[in-house]
Amino acid sequence: MDEVNHIEKDTVSMYFVRAAVAKLPPPAQLQALAAAGIPAEWLGMAHARVPASAFSALWLAVGRALDDEFFGLDRRGMKVGSYALMCQAVISCTTMERAIKRILRGFAVFLDEVAGELVVQGPRAELRLHNRIADAADRRFADETFLVLTHGLLCWLIGRRFVLDEVSFAHPRPEHAAEYTRMFCEHLRFEQPLTAIRFDAELLRAPIVQNAETLQAFLATAPQSVFLRYKNDDSWTARLRRRLRQASIQAGETHWPLLEELAAELGTNPTTLRRRLEAEGTSYQQLKDRLRSDLAIDRLVSSQASIDELALELGFHDASAFHRAFRRWTGLPPGAYRRREQGEPERESR
Repeated sequence: MDEVNHIEKDTVSMYFVRAAVAKLPPPAQLQALAAAGIPAEWLGMAHARVPASAFSALWLAVGRALDDEFFGLDRRGMKVGSYALMCQAVISCTTMERAIKRILRGFAVFLDEVAGELVVQGPRAELRLHNRIADAADRRFADETFLVLTHGLLCWLIGRRFVLDEVSFAHPRPEHAAEYTRMFCEHLRFEQPLTAIRFDAELLRAPIVQNAETLQAFLATAPQSVFLRYKNDDSWTARLRRRLRQASIQAGETHWPLLEELAAELGTNPTTLRRRLEAEGTSYQQLKDRLRSDLAIDRLVSSQASIDELALELGFHDASAFHRAFRRWTGLPPGAYRRREQGEPERESR
């Protein structure tokens, strides 16, 4: 139950929402967004975020609308049920190397324009993507989707995080690059010849710990279990996020630690910490804002605390500052967001 609650409190960048519905015609986009409980007007809000459960529902809704679990990116596509079929084929493997090879064969059957290749060179292993999709935005999202589906499955198969040493991307660094550190690892390279994940070749010998029975539970919570269950908890971003989350739940805590205080706790200096966060595609202010957004959304939906109480709890000087920040994050004032999530009639807001 704790793991489920932890997943529910995560949020997903609006970039992934826009990319997920891009291949749907406008009426179908509205239907898919409505099915996931995501307001259509949020598509134009670059910094908005949605609950992980909402993005999971959207992924399923888009898959049903297109009959394609790969978002319509490949000219052949993956019919609904393809990922489950691939998981069922992999569950009989005994080692990670066999599982990876079978996963890549599965994708080769389902897709025409995106394929993976496993290359082992001494102590290092590399899974390379060969992507022939013409449109640059589609090609990037196809790489991201392929990696999420593959890495999430590998983590689950060995029952722990499948640790990546580095991820290279064939595209330039995007605005949402900070998302990659949570999904994959903190060592990222961009504008490379190929998109690839690199890891210790010893992982290829790791035994598969799952079975047909546990597979049913995994698929029952997919795709949310795929893209959020085993996040990267070793990055500097993740370490600071954990520390800030601890601060946010301490009784009477109405302010956030200073960067200098956090650097001292982590055994480094502020300049080095800033550089490390920048390398992971984020900053202390962005990290604090994102956590505040996640906490505000969770508390609005799960508690009866007043807006003034939440503003104080989240470290704002007053409720008006919280109103402005929350509208910037979600496009709605906090009261309207709470009413929408609780299914209450909309009231005109001032």
